[in-house]
Amino acid sequence: MSLVMVPVRYPLSEHSEATLGRAVELSREKESALTVFHVNLYQNSEQVRRTDLKRAVEGVVGPLDNTRYLVRPGFLVEETILDEVAAEGADYVVIGRKQAPRWRRMLRSIVDEPDVESYLREKLDCTVVTASG
Repeated sequence: MSLVMVPVRYPLSEHSEATLGRAVELSREKESALTVFHVNLYQNSEQVRRTDLKRAVEGVVGPLDNTRYLVRPGFLVEETILDEVAAEGADYVVIGRKQAPRWRRMLRSIVDEPDVESYLREKLDCTVVTASG
């Protein structure tokens, strides 16, 4: 079975809700498992729990079958996302349109003219879906 992963902010923003909606839609289209995850930044004092994340997600999209909720600590959101997507062996990763510029800034420190989707495909061997909204 394939796997769709979607990183989201908590509490869920309007953009996170749109990204989550696209990920749910994609997981249903592909008959895939879904992993929803949030990065607890070390430098922030708030610590989100998996149950908080699950409750918020299901409050927006309703109960989900074959879904896993992860909360991981990290210093940089993008690096933690890369690590998790690689560790899970995701087939698809859904990022929000609003996240793409942050990825580009991070990649500029590594490569010239970064193309987020190409970089992620090369590094992670997965399909990147950018959600609108």
